[in-house]
Amino acid sequence: MSKLIGGKVCEEFTPGYYGVCAIGGMLSAGTTHLAITPLDVLKVNMQVHPIKYSSISTCFTTLLREQGPSAFWRGWAGKFFGYGVQGACRFGLYEYFKKVYSNVLVDQNKSLIFFASSASAEVIANVALCPFEAIKVRVQAQPHFAKGLSDGFPRIYASEGLHGFYRGLIPLLGRNIPFSIVMFSTFEHTVNFLYKKLIQKKREDCSRTQQLSVTCLAGYAAGSVGSIISNPADNIVASLNNKKASSLKQAVKKIGFLNLFTRSLPIRIMLVGPVVTLQWLFYDSIKILSGLHRRATVTREVITIALTRHMCTLKHV
Repeated sequence: MSKLIGGKVCEEFTPGYYGVCAIGGMLSAGTTHLAITPLDVLKVNMQVHPIKYSSISTCFTTLLREQGPSAFWRGWAGKFFGYGVQGACRFGLYEYFKKVYSNVLVDQNKSLIFFASSASAEVIANVALCPFEAIKVRVQAQPHFAKGLSDGFPRIYASEGLHGFYRGLIPLLGRNIPFSIVMFSTFEHTVNFLYKKLIQKKREDCSRTQQLSVTCLAGYAAGSVGSIISNPADNIVASLNNKKASSLKQAVKKIGFLNLFTRSLPIRIMLVGPVVTLQWLFYDSIKILSGLHRRATVTREVITIALTRHMCTLKHV
C-alpha cells in the first residue's frame, strides 16, 4: 500500500528507513572524500610540516617534484573506507537519534534536538573512523611509513597495539563533534528558512530540482561554518598522529594558539565546503529516489481498492 500511495521503498522511522539513511551516508561520504584526496594530502602535509610547506602552491610543487603525481593519492583507501563507515553512522544514527530525542524532548527547542542527535551519532561514528584516520594521516605525511590500509594496520598494531589506532580519538572527537553539531544544525535551520521564507512551500510539495537546490545551498553553508569551528582540533589530530607531539597540551603549545585557527584554514574551507555540499546532495538524492521526501498522493487505483473493500464490508454487515 505504501508503494502505491507515496512511492516509498519503506516507511519512515523503520529499520528499513534507517538502513537507507546509513547507505546514503556511506556512499555520499565515502565517494566525496575519495574525490578530494589530493587536497587532503596537501592539507595534512601543510599541518605536519608547516615550515617546509608554507603555502598551497609550495606544497603542491614540492610534493610533485619529490614524490611524483602518485603522492597526491596516498591514503585514498583510508579516506574511502574510513569516511564511508563514518558517514553511515553519522547520517543513519543522526536520523535515529533525532526521532528518539524528538519523542523524549517534546516541548524543547528544535536546536537542542539537533545538537543532541548529531553529538550522539558522531561519538559512535568517530570510534569507527579513528583507526582509518590514524593510518591515513601517517601514510600521507610519512611517505615510507606504509602504502595504505593493508600494511598500515598490521604495522601500527605491531608497534603500538590498539592504542596506536586511537591515539587521536580525543582531538578527533573535539574536531568532529562540534563540526557535526554545527553542520547538522546549520543545515536544518537553513533548509527550514529557505522553504518558509524563499520558496514558501513545504519540502514535499516541491519538485526534485527545487529540493536538491535547497540541499546544495544549505549544505555549503553547513560545511563552511563547520570547517571554521573545527579547524583547531583538525591541526591537533594531524600533529598527534604523526608524533609531532606526545600529548594534547604539547600539541597546542607547539602549534601555537593562533595557528590552531589559521593554519591550513583556507584549504580546509576549499575542501570541506564543497565536500559537505556533495555529501548532502548525494544523501538527499538517495532519499528522494527512495521516495522518502515525496508527497503522498492517493492514486485512482488506491481509491478503487479502498472503495471495493468498503463495499465488501457493507455486504457482510
